[in-house]
This record gives sequence, C-alpha cells and structure tokens, in this order.
Amino acid sequence: MNYNKQLVFAASCVVIFIFGISLITLGATLPKLSAEYNLSEIDKGILASLLPLGILIGSLIFGPVVDRYSYKYFLAINVFLILLGFLLIAYSTSFLHLAISFVLIGTGGGALNGASSSLVSDFSDDHHENKGANLSLMGAFFGLGALGMPLLLNLLSSRYDYREIIGGTGLFLIAPIIFLLIINYPFPKQSSAISIKHLGTMLRDGMLIIFSLILFFESGWESLLNNWLTTYLIESKNILDSRALGLLTLFIAVFTLGRFAVGILLKKFSAKIILSASSFTAFAGCILLSFTSSWILTILALALTGFGLAAAFPVVLGIIGDRFVKWSGTAFGIALTIALIGNILINYLTGLVTETFEIGAYSWMLILSGGCTTALIIISFSKYK
Repeated sequence: MNYNKQLVFAASCVVIFIFGISLITLGATLPKLSAEYNLSEIDKGILASLLPLGILIGSLIFGPVVDRYSYKYFLAINVFLILLGFLLIAYSTSFLHLAISFVLIGTGGGALNGASSSLVSDFSDDHHENKGANLSLMGAFFGLGALGMPLLLNLLSSRYDYREIIGGTGLFLIAPIIFLLIINYPFPKQSSAISIKHLGTMLRDGMLIIFSLILFFESGWESLLNNWLTTYLIESKNILDSRALGLLTLFIAVFTLGRFAVGILLKKFSAKIILSASSFTAFAGCILLSFTSSWILTILALALTGFGLAAAFPVVLGIIGDRFVKWSGTAFGIALTIALIGNILINYLTGLVTETFEIGAYSWMLILSGGCTTALIIISFSKYK
C-alpha cells in the first residue's frame, strides 16, 4: 500500500463535508435569490429540481470511474465543479446562470458523496477495518457541512452581502483541491471498465436490490425532515418561525452526533442490531412527533428521530461494500441512484398529498416512509444472515 490511511480518511471527510455544504446551498440562498431575481414559484421549482438532477448525474458516473481510475483527479475535478457553481451564484446576472450553477453543484456533490463512501470502503478492506464504523464517522462530517453554510450566512450576513459569502466559500475550496491532488490513494480495483454483462449480474443481485430499497425509503424519509419539517411545525403545530428553524437545527445536530455514536457502537455491536434499533428509534420519534402537541415532547421526538436516522446509510453501504469488494464504487453508485430516486418520488408524492389534504398529512408520509424502511430492514436481515 502506497498511501497514508489517515490522509485518505481525512480526504474522504473533507469531500463529504463539502457535499454537506453544497446540498444545503439551495435552501440557504433561495430566499435571497428569490428576492433579487423576483423568482416565480415555477422558477423556484426548476432550481429545486436541478440540484437533485445534478446529484443523480454524479451518482451515476462516479462508480465505474473510481473503480477503474481511482480517486485523485476525480475528487479534485468534482470539488472544482462545486467551486464553479458557487462562483456562478456569486457573480450571476441571469436565471440561466443560476440554473447552471445548481446543476454543477449537484453533479459535483453527488459524485463526491458516492466516491467518498467508496474510498472509505476501499481502505477499510486494505486495513481490515469495520466499514460501517468508518463510513459513519466520515458521514458525521456531512452533518457538520450541512450546519456550516446556514451558520456562516447568519454570522457574516450583517457585514457581507450573501454573494460575497458564497463567492468566498467557493474560493476557499481551492485549498481542499490542492490537498486532494498531493496525497496518494488506493490503487484502482479494476484494470478495465465494467462490462454490460457484469453490470447486469449486479443489478439482479437480490441482496443489493433489497438493501438499495432500504435506502430508497430512508433517503425519502430523511429528506422529508430536511425539506418539510419547518413548514409542518409552523403551519400544523403553530410554532414560531424562529423556533421551527431552531428545531430543524437541533435535528441536524443530533443526527450528526448520531453518526459519531454509530461509528463507535459498530465496533461493539453487529450491523443488524445497530440498524434495527436505530430504525425503530427513528420510527418511534416520528410517531411521537405526529401526535404530540407538547413543546418538550416535540424536542424529544426530533432528538429520537435524528439520532435514529444516523445509522442507515453508513451501515447499509458497509454491508454492500462487503458484498462487492472489487466493484464497491459501481455497487454504491447503483444503491445511491436508487436512494436518490426514492428521495425525489417521496418528496413529489408528499407535495401532492399535502396539497390535497393540507400539511397535516405530512406526518402520515413520515410514518409511511419510516414504516417501509423498518419493514425492509427486518425482511433483509431475515433473508440474508
């Protein structure tokens, strides 16, 4: 092995941190962009759809590339795409510029999300370490990045225009690009591109499909909380805007702490125990959130939900990585693409349901997503020991 494990793990944490920043960019900047460009609801919807479209593109391309060519240039190029996206937001003069920026940010972020997980899986194999634990510790930096952008805007908005903050964040990404280019990485696992026949075999693998379906519902479940929670708290529970935003921040913070905790617990307990207990905890939190009118119990519900949701992605990806050691990047690409499709479809369905039955129906979508996730976890572990 010609690489330093600590530096490689640091690289994976850096790029997932950047993905966390990039994923929250739309929500953090949309109010400012809407006011400055007088965006219509259709315009906002277009921007909101372009970010996951870019993430889907990045999720589709990363696997075969890193399996065949390793990570150095791929990671640096995709951080550069996010840098360009940030600068386009900072210096945009038209809606077209904004649209291009969100495609760039989404594509770079989706590629970094998948490639960082594949990278951790690879060096965990090389050093005979627990993949789920390492993936969970790395994933905690996603939460730190997601918290970082709104915090940065709040801290600096009194002194700087939001364009200056976004542009400065983009230029700051030059430093991690340099770091990513000067360190060594694990060698490519494959000497040639994946064949259509082998890809077809992977797509027919029952274990890959059922664990990918767990992420299908898990991704939608998580995004419902990230995207809809404040609206639900304000309109259904009559909580003040500032308090609702504080509760969302609490949820993300507990989720991040949960990732650190899962990374430690996986070294003592099996993936089955951790994943099952976590899903039941989050499911119970969502049920409590749906039926309580108490402020204290609402805080408890979000804490349970955030902590419980932390385990699914790192544990499931660790299981998939163990099954497809030589093609981990491609396998992760398949799983994350299915997860992203679930994210988009469940959010779209929630929009239809809440438009028909008002925002109160959001809680039933939470319970449905959580119930499907938990049921699939039980089924998967009963079928695959």
